[in-house]
Amino acid sequence: MEFLSLYSDEYFMQEAYRQAQYALEEGEIPIGAVIVANNRIIAKAYNQTEKLNDVTAHAEMIAFTAAAEYLGNKYLHDCTLYVTVEPCVMCAGASYWAQLKRVVFGASEPKRGYRRVGANLLHPRTEMVSGVMAQECADLMTTFFSSKRN
Repeated sequence: MEFLSLYSDEYFMQEAYRQAQYALEEGEIPIGAVIVANNRIIAKAYNQTEKLNDVTAHAEMIAFTAAAEYLGNKYLHDCTLYVTVEPCVMCAGASYWAQLKRVVFGASEPKRGYRRVGANLLHPRTEMVSGVMAQECADLMTTFFSSKRN
């Protein structure tokens, strides 16, 4: 394993990837997320739609709730969301209302990703970074969906 510098996008994406692996182990679509404030992870989550029988239980949504609880504030102005796959429209919309500073994702999602509808779903002040650990994140999704087809 290569050395990841502390506080880099790759370092925090590795943590989101770990969350995605938990989802995979539980038979969930393997998407993981972490929210970082002041170089500290304040929320970790993974998809739990099957476990919770809730279509809104995406990794990002669970992480938003945990981060808001941690901060005692619904706004996440100084926070970065790291998520293994491009957020869907619902999660991008929620990030808009949370007013995140940054959204960093791994693999693109051409079928369900928010950019398919329009990149302006994020808050105007939110910086977006894509492609961090893209191949590893995409491979996890491919593994999951291949296992479902077989």
